[in-house]
Amino acid sequence: MSRQSDVVERVIKFNRGRDPERLALKWKAMQKDALGFFRGTCHLYCEDWPTASPLNETPSVWVCGDLHIENFGAYKGDDRLVYFDIADFDESILAPCAWDLTRLATSALVAAKIHGLKHKSAVALCRRFLEAYTVALRDGKARWVERAIAQGPIKSLLEGLEGRKRAAFLAGRSQLRDGKLALRIDQKHTLAAHPDDRKRIKKFVREFGAEESNPRFFKFIDVARRIAGTGSLGLERYTILVEGRGRPAGYFLLDLKYAAASALARYVTIKQPRWKNDAERVVAVERRMQAISPALLHAVSIDSKPYVLRELMPTQDKLDLKKWKGAADDLDILARDLGFLVAWGELRSSGRGGSAIIDELIEFAAKTKWQHSVIDYAEHYQEIACRDWKVFRNAYRDGVFKSTTSA
Repeated sequence: MSRQSDVVERVIKFNRGRDPERLALKWKAMQKDALGFFRGTCHLYCEDWPTASPLNETPSVWVCGDLHIENFGAYKGDDRLVYFDIADFDESILAPCAWDLTRLATSALVAAKIHGLKHKSAVALCRRFLEAYTVALRDGKARWVERAIAQGPIKSLLEGLEGRKRAAFLAGRSQLRDGKLALRIDQKHTLAAHPDDRKRIKKFVREFGAEESNPRFFKFIDVARRIAGTGSLGLERYTILVEGRGRPAGYFLLDLKYAAASALARYVTIKQPRWKNDAERVVAVERRMQAISPALLHAVSIDSKPYVLRELMPTQDKLDLKKWKGAADDLDILARDLGFLVAWGELRSSGRGGSAIIDELIEFAAKTKWQHSVIDYAEHYQEIACRDWKVFRNAYRDGVFKSTTSA
């Protein structure tokens, strides 16, 4: 079987059984450009990863698993302050640290090619990222991006989110329907929920709220299927509108997302902790790696299926290289800060559940040979990802994926 036909079959097989409406949106996002395709096919990256590589000998750490240039973002933590950090842990797992490093570097090279940044300059930014990563590891202390002294693109994202208010965010996502507040079904952020799902989610909110310290916060108002992300599009995900009584008071939005197994699980040979379910894995690793977690972050079960619950708050645009492609200084600052963030997440979660201790990470950071291997693999896989995207785009235009989105 040729690589071309193999790619199409592998993508269809991995996404089989997903919600047809949202799967159609995933296909559309993936055919737009090579970065959209790369974001939506972490499973291909896993399947293609070499079993015999010095990169597999790097220290075992907790990784995001699907780290790419747009998987960092500004968000409000459970203390209501604004932070910038890794933003998605669906594929998180205990793995060689080179995994996150190569995937992020590959995504940066793909994005640079799309937005017209010269390859030589893009590789230099990847080296800057790895240099900052090693500096932070050698320091041996987990920190975070301070809002007061943030620079460049991250400063812009933090300032943008700081000024966004929950009331305005809620107004944009809701409307009056028959005189009652309800979620706005706009085909961009939400799709209507099926009646059976509405009953199921309403029951869950009631039962979950009853066990919380402030049950009056969780009065169910409405639910819709949520449209967000790329890789997870088509999996069960809901936006829930609740009325919070007592303190705090007002209307709030919740995000409820099905937790599937990590795409890396079949390919990582490192012994993993025995999680109760995949939602427990996602939440535990997120809490370990982030400086501050988002509000209401919980692992929950509905009909024995695992979900991650969190408050849905205003979020600023994710990182996008095209906004700063002409600003060399800003890109250099960005590459540096992303290197810091990845290292800090590893340091923060070090020694947990089999991950390398800080002394091992400091020792690893003193070496340099592995950095060349990371860059070499990122350059190699960037070419594969761009070729595979063209195959996917052509198949999409030929209507190959239409049969996968028929209800």
